[in-house]
Amino acid sequence: MIFAMFIIEKISHVIFFLLFPGSHLQHMNPGNDTQISEFFLLGFSERPALQPLIFGLFLSMYLITVFGNLLILRAVSSDSHLHTPMYFFLANLSFGDICVTSTTVPKMLWNIQTQSKVITYENCITQMYFFLLFAGLDIFLLTVMAYDRFVAICHPLHYMVIMNPRLCGLLVLVSWIMCVLNSLLQTLMVLGLSFCTTLEIPHFFCELSQMIQLACSDTSINNLVMYLAAVLLGGASLAGILYSYSKIVSSIRGISSAQGKYKAFSTCASHLSVVSLFYCTVLGVYLSSAATQSSRSSATASVMYTVVTPMLNPFIYSLRNRDIKRALKSIVGVPGT
Repeated sequence: MIFAMFIIEKISHVIFFLLFPGSHLQHMNPGNDTQISEFFLLGFSERPALQPLIFGLFLSMYLITVFGNLLILRAVSSDSHLHTPMYFFLANLSFGDICVTSTTVPKMLWNIQTQSKVITYENCITQMYFFLLFAGLDIFLLTVMAYDRFVAICHPLHYMVIMNPRLCGLLVLVSWIMCVLNSLLQTLMVLGLSFCTTLEIPHFFCELSQMIQLACSDTSINNLVMYLAAVLLGGASLAGILYSYSKIVSSIRGISSAQGKYKAFSTCASHLSVVSLFYCTVLGVYLSSAATQSSRSSATASVMYTVVTPMLNPFIYSLRNRDIKRALKSIVGVPGT
């Protein structure tokens, strides 16, 4: 694990200078020439007795997340019955879930094991960039999957014509482009900030809003862009999901037989569960942080959508999906029923 974290740290330095080749370390204390080269991630608790428990808990959740989502990717790629638009988007979501947790959890585990809270400036910026990228990608993919279910239920006869491979690839490509542009914009704006003597981040990763709060220069533009991005990207995605499901509910209500209604609803039950889990946890995090005004409480609550949700997604899709169950049984060598 130590060797792996060493490699990841070196890769982070390379990625930082590839992404931001013209950036200079402007994060300086005003009035002197001392450059700030590192931050301190405070994590969840400073009590030494709790560190082994936190380490074991997060290591277990991380391994379950990676293994579970890798199984989904393996199942979708190996079973020809799963080569459909819905499972194509699910495979991309699983990839995003692996990446979003791998951006934050390994560094936290490394800090606990080495009893160090330090993260370099370059690593912090790189971590923030990739977290924004993959968290945003998850949001866009959930929206695309809602559109896929809308077409499948409301226009079943034209489903394969509408959701053709070209459109599916285009939807994923646009999602990637939007997320890359958003994370690049947010990160470049943070690079322009100056940081003072308070270098402690009350979180377990370099979260955008926490970084902006640490700055001693004017952050009004940063806050404006951050909130606009949340409204335009997150709000628009949520609006698209709600619109798709309003049409789905209307279409299901028009089905005469109870069996037909159940069959139609079962095709989108897993996606609806994941969407509800994700948005409810995100909403709960920001409501709780606004109510308590505690950064430590916000960090603890944010575990729900940064770690727990990606961990539960494979279980939600596999437990309620016969096709995924069959593919998984084939992978592990268990005869199908």
